[in-house]
Amino acid sequence: MSEIARHWRVLAGGIAATAAGAIGVLGVAGTTASAQPIVPPPPQPAPATVTQTVTVAPNATPQAVGQPGVTTATGPAAVPAGVTAAVPAAPAPPTVTITPATSGTLTEYFAAKGITMEPQSSQDFRALNIVLPMPRGWATIPDPNVPDAFAVIADRVGGNGLYSSNAQVVVYKLIGQFDPVEAISHGFVDSQQLPAWRSTDASFADFGGMPSSLIEGTYRDSSLTLNTSRRHVIAPSGPDHYLVSLAVTTSVDQVLPAADATDAIVTGFKVSAPTAAPPPPAPEAAPAGAAPGQPAPPAPAVPLVASPPQPLGLQG
Repeated sequence: MSEIARHWRVLAGGIAATAAGAIGVLGVAGTTASAQPIVPPPPQPAPATVTQTVTVAPNATPQAVGQPGVTTATGPAAVPAGVTAAVPAAPAPPTVTITPATSGTLTEYFAAKGITMEPQSSQDFRALNIVLPMPRGWATIPDPNVPDAFAVIADRVGGNGLYSSNAQVVVYKLIGQFDPVEAISHGFVDSQQLPAWRSTDASFADFGGMPSSLIEGTYRDSSLTLNTSRRHVIAPSGPDHYLVSLAVTTSVDQVLPAADATDAIVTGFKVSAPTAAPPPPAPEAAPAGAAPGQPAPPAPAVPLVASPPQPLGLQG
């Protein structure tokens, strides 16, 4: 079973220099040659030095001295006809890092914050859409060992005769103000307090966009070693918040025989607000004894919303 202008300024000066050349005139008369004196040209004033400042926009190509400065256009660049302009990708939202709390279960956290946990019944419950897949051979059962149970289903076909694989859902309306991210950081503590707890996996990844904790591992219950997957979800519904918890548990020696069914429940479990899009179909669970490679029949979902009571008892 199974989260981050520059402003350039270029100073350029142009210095123009004019050189005066001497012109020699050579006269020829008969056989006598004489040289005419060279008359120097009148002195010319030296050209003034001009300093020109050219402002260059950030990241622009420097321009030659005397040419207009380059500026950055403020409007959108023109796109040639027939060319689709690339739309810049929106920045990714910052990743929220959740540090696991080392003490205090969710129940203890809410009590310390003065939050009332009001148990919900599956009958006439409309605040959330909750989907719990029902594998073949499993059935809804009443279980007095699950306080405030919203729904409990169990394997009525397989098992080892001592412990039946089961899935439990509890739902509480949370009355009061609190930080959902701070609250969900306490989502591992209740499992970590189980006898001889050994964790095999844990995650604070969002569940359908909602704060959630998922932890998996093993613990001892009397003489049995049990394997469990436990998820807590803090689900908003309008102005209200609900704590939805799922626990899927089986005995260690039944992990492989019950894997298809338990995986279907863990991966097919859905929680959403009534206005949200309907969840995708639940994964299929193979019945006990199904031949490898053959498609398994679908695992129907337990109608947890406004479902009539089902007086089914434990068998065997």
